[in-house]
Amino acid sequence: MASPQTPTLVEVDSLTIHAIVNDEIDQISPSPHPGVKHPQSFMGAPLTSLADGVRRGGATKEMRMDTLCCGAHGLSLLITATKGGKSHTLLFDAGPEEAVWERNISRLGLDAGAIETIVLSHWHRDHSGGMLSAIRMVEAAKTKASSSPETATTTKKVVADLHPDRPDYRGVMAHEPISLEPDPSFEEMEQAGATVFKSSEPHTVLDDMFLVSGSIPRETTYEGGIRGGIRLDSATGQWEKDELIMDERLVMCNLKGKGLVVFTGCSHAGVVNVARHAMSLGGGGEGGVPLYTVVGGYHLADASNEKMENSMRDLKALEPKVLMPGHCTGWRFKVRIENEMPGCMAPVFGGTRYELV
Repeated sequence: MASPQTPTLVEVDSLTIHAIVNDEIDQISPSPHPGVKHPQSFMGAPLTSLADGVRRGGATKEMRMDTLCCGAHGLSLLITATKGGKSHTLLFDAGPEEAVWERNISRLGLDAGAIETIVLSHWHRDHSGGMLSAIRMVEAAKTKASSSPETATTTKKVVADLHPDRPDYRGVMAHEPISLEPDPSFEEMEQAGATVFKSSEPHTVLDDMFLVSGSIPRETTYEGGIRGGIRLDSATGQWEKDELIMDERLVMCNLKGKGLVVFTGCSHAGVVNVARHAMSLGGGGEGGVPLYTVVGGYHLADASNEKMENSMRDLKALEPKVLMPGHCTGWRFKVRIENEMPGCMAPVFGGTRYELV
């Protein structure tokens, strides 16, 4: 792991992203961007062998509706980076609840035991709700693999990479406080089988293939966090204003020949602040490593037209080659991207495997 003061990010040869959980699914549409490959027309759907193929005109496979992934309000991305024939897999967030994470990763046929590190972008239940289930499934798969002589000496516990400032409860202030469910505690994650690592500073993980930021600086004047955000002070029993969500962090990779691939959970810090901070950490800017894409939630679903205009203007100025919005971005901002940056959008859908090429 690199020094928190000077994290260094190595260039990776390839990146594959499985969207385990996202608000929307779409198994049919083709990729609108040549640099982002994913299956279309249900060709990525799991197939089941048929025992009665003769009765079905010789068909040997069946596509069952109960094998397709389900959408849910939240985000969970399984990211595999490869460099020189060596691969590492990181889970970025775990969706809103355990059942959907378990169901979707099983339906995708993915090996949970391949996950080495789980990074939680921020303490909100739609990103942390599946954490305990994910940890348990990862550890069960690793335990099973450790029974093999080939893997017994290399199997390690999954690391849960977390910001140390975990609120007891978060919520939203409407006409009265509305509480969210509590995020899993550090102790619960340890009991589920994870090694808990707490950090509020930038650092790299998994042979420097991934960089995890610390708190994201707030530079723009129009990106003000989540309206009405509150957190409970257990010492006083009072709800406090908590709109900025300062524990939010991003993850990024440096893709060979492309540039910085930035993963954002919700962009409560503002998607422009997220992208700018990623570039400052990754050596971006004039003559440096360019911004290639921002993947995840842009949190503009409930934004004003003025905020969306400002966000679009400043994102365009950073010259990303592709934008991959998902989760809380909202359909209005996706339309704006398509209109103002035609051909540059490849939206994220749950249950889909993406290759950046």
